[in-house]
Amino acid sequence: MDRPNVNAIRDYLLGLQDRICGDLEREDDGGRFAEQRFDSAGGALARPRVLTNGKRIEKAAVHFTHSIAPRMPAAATERRPELEGRSFQALAVSLIVHPRNPYVPTSHMNVRFFLAGEQDESAIWWFGGGFDLTPVYGFDEDAVHWHQQALAACEPFGTELYPNFKKAADEYFYLPHRDECRGIGGLFFDDFDGRGFDHAFGFMRSVGDHYLDAYLPILRTRADTPFGEREREFQLYRRGRYVEFNLVYDRGTRYGMQSGRRVESVLASMPPLVSWEYERSDEPGSPEADLARFLEPRDWLGGGPA
Repeated sequence: MDRPNVNAIRDYLLGLQDRICGDLEREDDGGRFAEQRFDSAGGALARPRVLTNGKRIEKAAVHFTHSIAPRMPAAATERRPELEGRSFQALAVSLIVHPRNPYVPTSHMNVRFFLAGEQDESAIWWFGGGFDLTPVYGFDEDAVHWHQQALAACEPFGTELYPNFKKAADEYFYLPHRDECRGIGGLFFDDFDGRGFDHAFGFMRSVGDHYLDAYLPILRTRADTPFGEREREFQLYRRGRYVEFNLVYDRGTRYGMQSGRRVESVLASMPPLVSWEYERSDEPGSPEADLARFLEPRDWLGGGPA
């Protein structure tokens, strides 16, 4: 297995952050990302960027991190106990977009790389990441487009990847205490080393590069849809599900807390406004009541069940 090239990964991820932030600013037509930078000894870097109160984007966070530490956090070793006590490096771009219009879905993307041990033949390394979509109001054409882009990201690297990672997303982005999915999924992969570093790195880049192709057409189509107080209230209510998942189940949130990252950066994925209702009953047949059915896993590209 060929050696990983940490510098190449870092260069790609820094460029990806720049591209995504630039395109989201242009789509928002006025919003700007505020950047902070935290350099640490040995080359570690955190470069969080957050856009708030934009015209189309209520909040977006696009973070680059390069962590270097002598011991892996528990969130990383609970699945891989053989890595306990190893030094590590982790590089990632992670983002969340909370749109202003309830008809525009929330979107999330993460691409990451872990290196356990030294950067030589004894190193254990892998890629992870994916992207997923969380609609408040469901449109079949949006879900189909999203999954078409997920398929396009995977196809050059193996026909088995999309069905496997689509299924993994359906299973991961799930709230057991609600017995419902967080959204309509997309891709989720971890512990991926492919057929060597070049192949695996190429796949990670493909996922990162396809995010904007997947999300921007949906944002453009829905961003100017008229909405009222009813839709806004339902959007804030459904954002509560997003918060519940991130705080209770998300491995990335736990990893960020355990790795000593700045708490404000870890929690930048949270929406700016959210609400919970003790009891809620939506009118049968309404778009709000139909969301639960829309979120059930299915084969968006074939029309059948997942």
